[in-house]
Amino acid sequence: MKRIIARVWKLIRGPLQWRILWFANATFMIGVTGVVRNEQGQVLLLKHRMWPADRPWGLPTGYAVKSEEFPMTIVREVREETGLEVVPGRLVQVTSGYRLRAEIAYEALHVGGTLKLDGFEILEAKWFDPDALPEGMQESHVQLIKADGTPT
Repeated sequence: MKRIIARVWKLIRGPLQWRILWFANATFMIGVTGVVRNEQGQVLLLKHRMWPADRPWGLPTGYAVKSEEFPMTIVREVREETGLEVVPGRLVQVTSGYRLRAEIAYEALHVGGTLKLDGFEILEAKWFDPDALPEGMQESHVQLIKADGTPT
C-alpha cells in the first residue's frame, strides 16, 4: 500500500501536493515579538489594553499576515501600535508547543518616527532600562529582554 501511495504522490507533483498537505496538516498562526531598543539600550514596553490587568506591560507583539517575512511583522506592528520606526535585528527565539501557534522573537532598533499610539490596543508606551522593568510583566518577555545579548 505504501508503494502505491508513493507512486501516486510522485504523479501529482506541484500544486495538488501542496493542497493535500495543507488540508492534512494544521495551519499555524505565527506570533512575532520585538525586543525594541533605542540607542541608549532602553527597551520599548507597551501597556496593552486587552492584556490581563495585573500584567498589562509587555513587548510589542502581533501576528504575521500571509506572505509577510517575520522580521517585517515587528516593523509593521511597532509602526501600527506606536508610530515608531524600527529596523529588525537578529532572531532571539523560536518557541512552539502551543496548540496552533508558534512564537518568534527578534531584536529591533528604534530608528525614528513620532510616538502616536493606537488607542484601541495600546494605552501607553515607555522606554525602560533593562534593570528597571515594571512590575507584573510576563516572565517570557522578561526572559526575552535578558536573552537578546544586551547586559542587564
